[in-house]
Amino acid sequence: MRILHTSDWHLGKQLLGIPRINEQKEVLDEICEIADSENIDLVLLAGDLFDTYNPPAEATEVFYKKLKKLTAGGKRIVVAIAGNHDSPERIEAPDPLALENGIIFTGYPNTIPGSLDLDNGIKVTKSAPGFLELTFPSIEYPVRIILTPYANEFRLKTFLGVEDKEARLEEALKNFWNEIADKHCDNSGVNLLITHLFMSKRGEKPPEEPEEEKPILQLGGAQIIHTDNIPSSIQYTALGHLHGRIKLGDDTKKAIYYSGSPLAYGFNENRDKYVIVAEIEPDGIYEIKEITLTKGKKLTRAKFENVNEALQWLGENQNSIVELTLVSEEFIRAEDRKRIFASHPNVFIIPEITGNISGGENSGDLINLDKSLTELFYDFFEYSSGKKPNDDIKNLFNEILSAEEE
Repeated sequence: MRILHTSDWHLGKQLLGIPRINEQKEVLDEICEIADSENIDLVLLAGDLFDTYNPPAEATEVFYKKLKKLTAGGKRIVVAIAGNHDSPERIEAPDPLALENGIIFTGYPNTIPGSLDLDNGIKVTKSAPGFLELTFPSIEYPVRIILTPYANEFRLKTFLGVEDKEARLEEALKNFWNEIADKHCDNSGVNLLITHLFMSKRGEKPPEEPEEEKPILQLGGAQIIHTDNIPSSIQYTALGHLHGRIKLGDDTKKAIYYSGSPLAYGFNENRDKYVIVAEIEPDGIYEIKEITLTKGKKLTRAKFENVNEALQWLGENQNSIVELTLVSEEFIRAEDRKRIFASHPNVFIIPEITGNISGGENSGDLINLDKSLTELFYDFFEYSSGKKPNDDIKNLFNEILSAEEE
């Protein structure tokens, strides 16, 4: 049995207003090529399929097209679960049609996967809340998968049937997973767990989360779950949520991995990106490969005190998204900003002012507090982006302003 583990696609995501959809198309095509070249039987997609509950139409179209390509016409199975950025209802909505193409969606931790019986002989032979068993005509043993999509702590306890809402989530998950494993996951098959949670080894410092993912641990989020709660019969745990490739378990006995996102979605993620390929049989894990992904732009931070030096560097680094810090004693001149934006397609400027700008002959032009909040926002938008806000931006700001006033 050969599996490919990926997660955190975040389709539809932008970075500082820069769309990433073309990069996402390229890297998902690369993942499809890896699945073909590695003769993958099963793909595990561990949540955060989209970046928002209501993704744009283009992101939705890309998602379904690439998933269908990933199945190689139904020759391999894709199992995808919801993450904290996903709408569980949206993820499960196309399930009846998806099943016919070898795609299994799970939005809730207590979802019972639908029946699947493909013409090529791949079948779902058992299903229960949060569990399914698959058989493949070319594989002599069954594959069992425990599925636990993301839900906040209260909802997760509700889905798991925990009456005592003050009980620790760890204990509830441990009991739930072990109940399924004791009933369905013996040593005659390959046993897998796919989940979208924040997990770490007990007694060790937890891995660092992306800044925008940290609310998962705040009120309404979920507790940290420790790896020793995973049933001993589970051979591979496919995790989603953290954007870096992180190994938490022993490859030979109990492999536990975050595959990480296929693209860097924040400037602190400027590292190699991977998919994980594992060859597993009932008697053990034969091989785990961390395959580097090559598509997508690098996210780069740069800092200069001289605009001309910055322009020269930008010209040499065109295939990056750049966070450019310019150090000066006063605000950047408009003509310099225009030169910078003209020199590079994907640059965001952060001014670092070292001088005293509270006074001076131009200070009245910097921030005029006699202007309305809307006018100040328009000035700031033009200053930070180098262009005036369009009607969509203006309407969105007015909606936010109206909501705050209510």
